[in-house]
Amino acid sequence: MDRFARLVSRVLSVPAAFVSLVEDDRQILPGMIGLPEPWSENRELPLTHSLCRYVVASGRRLVVPDARADERFDTHPAVTDLGVVAYAGMPLTDADGRVLGSLCAIDHQPRAWKAGELSDLEDLAAACSAELCLRILSAQSQSAQQVLGTARAAAEHARSDAQRLEREAQAGLDHAELLLRASEELAQTSGLEDVRRRLRDLFVGVGKPSYVGLLVAEKDELHRVPDPDITHAAEREVLVLPADAAFPSSQALRERRTVFVADREAMVAGYGAKAVDFFDRMGFITVLCLPLWGSRALLGVLAICWDKRHEVGVTERATLTAASGYVAQAVERALYLDERISVARELQAAMLTDLPLTDHVEISAVYQPAAHDHMIGGDWYDAYHLPRAAGCDEETPALMITVGDITGHDMHAATIMGQIRSMLRQATLDHPPHSPATALTALDAACSVLPMEASGTLVHARLDPVASSPDWTLTWSNAGHPAPLLRTPDGHVTELVEHDLLLHRSLGPFDRTEYQRPLAPGSTLLLYTDGLVERRGHDMDAAVARLISLLARHGRRPLDEVLRRINTRLADPAPEDDIVLLAVRTPAASQP
Repeated sequence: MDRFARLVSRVLSVPAAFVSLVEDDRQILPGMIGLPEPWSENRELPLTHSLCRYVVASGRRLVVPDARADERFDTHPAVTDLGVVAYAGMPLTDADGRVLGSLCAIDHQPRAWKAGELSDLEDLAAACSAELCLRILSAQSQSAQQVLGTARAAAEHARSDAQRLEREAQAGLDHAELLLRASEELAQTSGLEDVRRRLRDLFVGVGKPSYVGLLVAEKDELHRVPDPDITHAAEREVLVLPADAAFPSSQALRERRTVFVADREAMVAGYGAKAVDFFDRMGFITVLCLPLWGSRALLGVLAICWDKRHEVGVTERATLTAASGYVAQAVERALYLDERISVARELQAAMLTDLPLTDHVEISAVYQPAAHDHMIGGDWYDAYHLPRAAGCDEETPALMITVGDITGHDMHAATIMGQIRSMLRQATLDHPPHSPATALTALDAACSVLPMEASGTLVHARLDPVASSPDWTLTWSNAGHPAPLLRTPDGHVTELVEHDLLLHRSLGPFDRTEYQRPLAPGSTLLLYTDGLVERRGHDMDAAVARLISLLARHGRRPLDEVLRRINTRLADPAPEDDIVLLAVRTPAASQP
């Protein structure tokens, strides 16, 4: 009896539940959970504190959302002494239909009892009544040996009924659990892959299908979404289905209704040879295809397949249809997010600069978006040649490079980034001789008066060839950004740690500092954003040390390969933030 009380508490999420039997002068509690002392020790209550006696008196269930607001019970001792606020009780009957007591659920807060909750409570009450019948019959058989044979037969029949009711109750619990899990699991999804991943184990409790497939409608086709972690044969062979294909899922899409194929005979009779061959090779016998309806259109089809003949009853079909509604909501949200991410990535790519073509230095860049973020961020790189000074005969133009990170991970950060990049370019080109510090000082001044929430870090640098020499000169100004790394041809790597404050409109304009360093032929300069080395729970200094080691070891390779190796080693596991890498290598010294 305590187990029935625990089941009620767990299934309906209530703090207290009773199996109560009502006598003339008291209420006995053979099963209970959540009753305070001293009543829990005595396992009984006076009738003055019993709401279950109203169930016995009427022979019908009693449902009270808020007893304090019900004039029948607002002063009842069960409310004032036991804290009963919300009450739902179902009759417990013997084999003759007499009401013996009640299986009840109790909450200490007002509660609008849902139809599904009351249905589950009624199923449990039926199973509990069957158990009571067994006990009554057992007692009668012990006291009446002369009817032992009849009693045993009746007990067996009652046991069978109890098992049947228990199976039905368990099936009801499985259905309720599926819908609960669907509402919880699918509410957290962020993309189609995530939806597909969560579908993998969602339906195991109801009908135990051998395969659940997700197909998304696109124009006049269904595109199967493969499981990102497990390879299914069905997801290798048929990835795209035309809407007019002779397949059950295509029929569900065309006719906008649920399609059920009971067995192979029905498949052969109703569909084409390709469908029959496919389902034979996959070992599918019974198939249920449910259309996934979005708020404005049909989004796709959920295909549930069994490798044995499976009878899908009315209750199970209703449960699966309800669950498909949660799947449809998740798919619609995922398609919306995927579309936004795609547009955002295209916007980000459009904002990133095409690297300048040059025969004088080697230059390469990498941009990698965050793996788990839904939107783009404010990381960027820039590179462009400066105009030659008037009267200058130098053939090799100076090169400006920038790597920056605007605070935020959304479209707003990306738009601020685009404005800052353009403003910095303009500030650089408008202030000959194109000093990095002068340009940053002008940018600070503009940000301090313009109505834009600009904050972040960046490195702005200039590379100049030295006249009549293979050497170059690096001039840079750092606004609070991770230190650039300089690798000399002998493999030694130096952190260029000199820097000023970060970029922030509240700091106001101030004179930025710039630093200068000669670059030997074949030197490699690496600029990067903090997403490369910063991870929750990891030592950032250790990550920087590893970056330095990778640059020292692989720095002689072509720059594209150097950046690919660095990004592969340091961005695994998938980065939590956007990553930008920009590398420049000066020409190697000519061989004598």
